[in-house]
Amino acid sequence: MDQDVESPLTVRQPKRPRVDNEPPQDRERIRAKPQRYVRKDGKCNVHHGNVRETYRYLTDIFTTLVDLKWRFNLFIFVLVYTVTWLLFGFMWWLIAYARGDLEHIGDGQWTPCVNNLHGFVSAFLFSIETETTIGYGYRVITDQCPEGIVLLLVQSVLGSIVNAFMVGCMFVKISQPKKRAETLVFSTHAVISIRDGRLCLMFRVGDLRNSHIVEASIRAKLIKSKQTKEGEFIPLNQTDMNVGYDTGDDRLFLVSPLIICHEINQLSPFWDISRQQLEHEELEIVVILEGMVEATGMTCQARSSYVSSEIKWGFRFTPVLTLEDGFYEVDYNSFHQIYETHTPSCSARQLAEMSARLPISWSGGKLSQLDEPAERNGDVANMENESKV
Repeated sequence: MDQDVESPLTVRQPKRPRVDNEPPQDRERIRAKPQRYVRKDGKCNVHHGNVRETYRYLTDIFTTLVDLKWRFNLFIFVLVYTVTWLLFGFMWWLIAYARGDLEHIGDGQWTPCVNNLHGFVSAFLFSIETETTIGYGYRVITDQCPEGIVLLLVQSVLGSIVNAFMVGCMFVKISQPKKRAETLVFSTHAVISIRDGRLCLMFRVGDLRNSHIVEASIRAKLIKSKQTKEGEFIPLNQTDMNVGYDTGDDRLFLVSPLIICHEINQLSPFWDISRQQLEHEELEIVVILEGMVEATGMTCQARSSYVSSEIKWGFRFTPVLTLEDGFYEVDYNSFHQIYETHTPSCSARQLAEMSARLPISWSGGKLSQLDEPAERNGDVANMENESKV
């Protein structure tokens, strides 16, 4: 319990000799830097290593092909068709060679398996015509070749299966709604300030498109390593943050930018964190926006994250919605802008305890006392000093 445990959210730096007269700024520079679990663009910063059961990827070959990058997907697409045409072209040439058709080219008395098949190149072309059902009419199969009829049936069936599989992969990959998430934006910073007399953590989301996200919902998780009472270290422990699940505020009508609010109460993981403690915490808030694309009906997910340095204590978001002549206008130039406001620097627990002792209220962003004896003025003054930004 008393031993220091290295957090996996930090990047290990190479050890170097300690110098007692080293400047403080140099010591800060060589300190470990926080590592993101989810990047700002929504991509997860996790790499899977030492995966020995690679056969599991082949059991779900369709998903494996869809998840490949475009260059590999196109390469496999061309490769599968080319190999199929070459394989059946070789089989058509083999039938012609076994029957002796290649030895009777130009013999009008000989009935070949495939008319006008003179070698491997013409067999390859006939294979392409058969599988793609082009049928130019120059090379045709005759009724005197039962083995050719069987091969024709096999190639037609397998060709249809290959077409369905490969075209299906390409269609699914093209229609993936990943790019739709590019127009779902999150604010650069999250803020902590007083809202309706309570300390709240807030961030802003918006949709740049006119076509809306249907059934949009928002979730937030705190990623922070923890150590249990028994001494077990849990790296990157995930804790749910309530952003309106019990009241329905997590289900969004995302027509204009919305400010998502997490009330810091007894159930919040930020209940005991003050402004000073937040500056030294190694934590990350992952926010997830989900919904269906109105145009296609497919589910879309956009992600972002905020590390402790991106959580601004004592700030609020600048309004972006204005009323014009007959419509509302959203100014996305102010989407990421924040401004300072009076906010207590103590934790939400300390604020609740002081509010229980003193009948105080926040009005106009300032602390005020409600008809209390003069001997408690000192407590209110101390609280005002803590609220200064």
